[in-house]
Parts: sequence; structure tokens; C-alpha cells
Amino acid sequence: MATESQEYLNGRPGPLTREIPECMRDKYTTIQTIFDLLAFLVFAIGHVIKGIYKTIVGYPKKDLKGSIALVTGGGGGLGSLIALRLARLGCVVVLWDINSKGLEDTVKLVKGIGGKCYGYIVDLASKEDIYRVARQVDEEVGRVSLLVNNAGVVSGQYLLDTPDHLIQRTFDVNILAHFWTVKAFLPAMLQQNDGHIVTIASMAGHVGVAKLVDYCSSKSAACGFDEALRLELEVKGADGVHTSLICPYFIRATGMFEEVNSRFVPTLSSNEVADRVILAIRTNEPVAVMPSYFRLLLPFKWIVPWPCISELIRGMVPDAVPAPMPMPERPQESKQILATPVKESRPMTLAPPARHDRQV
Repeated sequence: MATESQEYLNGRPGPLTREIPECMRDKYTTIQTIFDLLAFLVFAIGHVIKGIYKTIVGYPKKDLKGSIALVTGGGGGLGSLIALRLARLGCVVVLWDINSKGLEDTVKLVKGIGGKCYGYIVDLASKEDIYRVARQVDEEVGRVSLLVNNAGVVSGQYLLDTPDHLIQRTFDVNILAHFWTVKAFLPAMLQQNDGHIVTIASMAGHVGVAKLVDYCSSKSAACGFDEALRLELEVKGADGVHTSLICPYFIRATGMFEEVNSRFVPTLSSNEVADRVILAIRTNEPVAVMPSYFRLLLPFKWIVPWPCISELIRGMVPDAVPAPMPMPERPQESKQILATPVKESRPMTLAPPARHDRQV
């Protein structure tokens, strides 16, 4: 009797096969699913306990001294404040912006506190400009190990009133530029298994607001970009390359939402957001939401009926852009300004700022 060649004997696997019989596959799948769920629960509970412990004790902060940090939109607002804080931590700061005057001012501020700073005029709506200047930075400054994608624009009009070219520019600067900068600098980070990519998004990436259809869409894309990129890095085993997603509420003194009509939730000062960005970088925090209690409120968006969500959003933000937004500055030919790093022995004396949250 050729029992050795039989695939199954009485519903059980034969000696020459380890296949699971058809009648057992459903049971095996169910048992495996239960086992996987239990394993995930143990894994999740462990990380929750670890997170609570580190929240109480404090997360270790990495040393950024000597790192080359590139900040897009560094010619003013939040970008300049992030640049100053990175310089104080010992980073060599590289600034990209289309605003030559603001860029020059920030470079002087960084050098005024004894930091090293390079400024480049870059049109972040141009893929070719980004790639070209990225090569220039690599040759003139060195390998960028910290990339802060901070630059952003907003048109602030109802969708049907927004010209097509402004919608295109919003996506070019707010999200497509992230693709090009990451593609330019990530390969070197992966080669060294050392780097950090920061995405400055917005709460508008999670909640839609009238007059901000293009802006909310671009920031929602930025949130998805960061999460998918983080998963790709984990799949590749690049445990030394980190990403951080920053989702703040409306920020004062950035030139974008100066006159926003916000109720119940106060707008944020650019200084407190800059401090939060630095903390997220130094602790390798994956996602930072400001204010932090929004983490608890966001899940209700998918639970509560839409009329409640609509009423809440319109009540919190009656008008995101009461005043017309200024037109963007015309792109200039990219060049480096004040590129030679100069360390001054004394801090620069600054005139009192016009607004309290612009202090550095």
C-alpha cells in the first residue's frame, strides 16, 4: 500500500507533506488570529507603560552639537525661531527661503548669538531649484542630518475664489517640496543610518476649515507623508533615521494667520511652538500635537455625527482669514547669501520686537 505517497490519511497530513488540511484551515486561522491579537495587546500594554514611565521620568534628549540642520522657510516666523534654537544647541544651520531680506536678517541673528549659519535663496515650488541647491549645500556645507520642512503658504480664500496658480503653489510648497527635499537628503541619512526629518504640518491637516480647502488638503497630505515615510524607514530597518510630525493650532506672528478669528482655543505663540519642535527633535517624538489635549478630541471626529462636528468647527473658527492674504513674492534666482560662517564673540543687541511672541 503506497501510503507514503498519499497527501492525506483520514483528514490528517500524510508523512510527505506538512500542509494543513482544508477542514482545519479555518480553525488554524482563527487560533492564529487570536494569538496575534494577544501578542499585540502585550506589545501595546508594554509600550503604554513605557510611555507613562518616560512621561513621568522624562525622555532622554539627544545631543545635536555638530549636526547640520536645514530649515526651509527660515527667513522669518517659526522657521527663524527654530533656527536660533538649533544654533544655540550647537548645530550648523542652513536656511532656505525665497524672501532674501528675511533670510539675510535671520542669518545675521544666528551669527549674532555665535552660531554658524548659511542662507540660500530657494524657490521651494521648483523641484529643479530644490535639487540643484541641495547639491550645492552638500558640497559647500556637508551632509544634512536634520531636515526641518517648515515652509508653507496659504491663499485664504473660498475654493471657487482661489486662482488655480495659487492652489498649485500651495501644494508645491506645502507638500511636494517635502518629497523633493527628502529625496535629496534621505539617501545620505540612510547610508549613515543617522538623521531626522521634521514635518511642520498643522491641526488643519486633521480638521477642515472654510477658506482653507487647499491649505487643509496640503497639510493633510503632509500628515500622511510623514506617517508613510516613518513606516517605510521601519520596514527598511533604518532605526537611526527618525521622523517627527508637528501639528500645531493656529500660530501668531508667522505672517499667515495674524487675524484669525478663533474662539474657545487661544492661538499659539511662535515661541512656544518652536520650543515644542526642538523638544520633539531631541526626544525623537513621532507626533507632537499642540495643544496636547487635541489628541483626546480628534477621535471623536469619527464617532460624533457630522452636524455636531460642523457646528463645533464653525464655532471655534468663525473666520480663519478675515483679511485678504498678501500675494507671494516673485521668485528670484537662487543664490547663497552670507554663506561664510562667522562666529562673533559677543551677542548682537536687538531692538525691542514689535510683538511679544517675536522675541528670540
